[in-house]
Amino acid sequence: MTIDRSPLLPDRHPQRDLFVCDIVDAVPKGDMSSMEHPVFSLSTKPDMRSRRYERGGNWIEISPSRYGLATVHDRDVLIYCISQCMAALNEDRKVHRSMRFKAYDLLVATNRQTSGRGYELLKDALRRLQGTQIETNLRQGNREYFKVFGLIESAEIVRETREGRMLDVEITLSDWVWDAIENNNVLTLNKQYFLLRKPLERRLYELARKHCGMQSEWKVGLGTLREKCGSGSTDKEFRRLISKIIADDDQHDHMPDYAFVIRGSNVVVHRKRAMEEHAVQSFLVAALRLDPDTYALARGAAPGWDVHHLESEWRSWVADKGIAVKDADRHFLSFCRNRGPYDEQRSSLRS
Repeated sequence: MTIDRSPLLPDRHPQRDLFVCDIVDAVPKGDMSSMEHPVFSLSTKPDMRSRRYERGGNWIEISPSRYGLATVHDRDVLIYCISQCMAALNEDRKVHRSMRFKAYDLLVATNRQTSGRGYELLKDALRRLQGTQIETNLRQGNREYFKVFGLIESAEIVRETREGRMLDVEITLSDWVWDAIENNNVLTLNKQYFLLRKPLERRLYELARKHCGMQSEWKVGLGTLREKCGSGSTDKEFRRLISKIIADDDQHDHMPDYAFVIRGSNVVVHRKRAMEEHAVQSFLVAALRLDPDTYALARGAAPGWDVHHLESEWRSWVADKGIAVKDADRHFLSFCRNRGPYDEQRSSLRS
């Protein structure tokens, strides 16, 4: 009897430590430039190939270090850093290009192993992120680059246990990533992204999120899609790989937000029903009105918090859960009371 394995990775941390929930549950976000262009390798083995991608007068060259190119899974580190910075900015807190965090928090947030092997893999990811060199004329925010730079400027293990496991990690982000944060040149990702097993599935989701977004559909040629994915496969093999992902999604519905269909020499991407329903629910939630006096009451219910940030969180939560709100003012105040006083030690970004 053949067991049909799920195309998703197991959810390794279904019951998270309540103390780190505020940290690891920051909304995942990725920078738009590396979502658009094939910066990261799809290979699960050391990829020593240099490559150049050109489109519409823009070009980007990616070169490996002796550890190989940074991979799609290494990108998790940058997503975590960007997410933490954007969460802090949304709360009007200062962020810094050099940021310190617990290695454990990153591993949990990105659905990675927290065993000794997980920490070793994180070290390898940091080596590849620092060593991968990029030269490009792409604009990131308001700057145009004509220089070589790494995906991160440096990484340091600040504390390490006797067994060799990382406790505190300090990363200095590159100009490329930092400019994306400063200019809000980022997009929100579905948290199920971290459950996708295949690097190509993650890359397809990134491209769909960037190009399809909230549109009904996006069409792209198979050859162009192969280039955008950074795939080294032949056209025939790439079609087969995409067809397998489509077949798996038809059976398991594992790809978040978007569905893919091959039509002739094109791939057509369209939003899934769940995303359509979420968009409608988000519109309805955004239309909920609060009485001006409610904001003063909210400040008393959750002292120290920015009530407008709490309002944004409340609206996102209601939309995500599909809650039917009958009395917006009462519901929002209940949300604020549950949040309670602002705890700076737990809520501040480690930087």
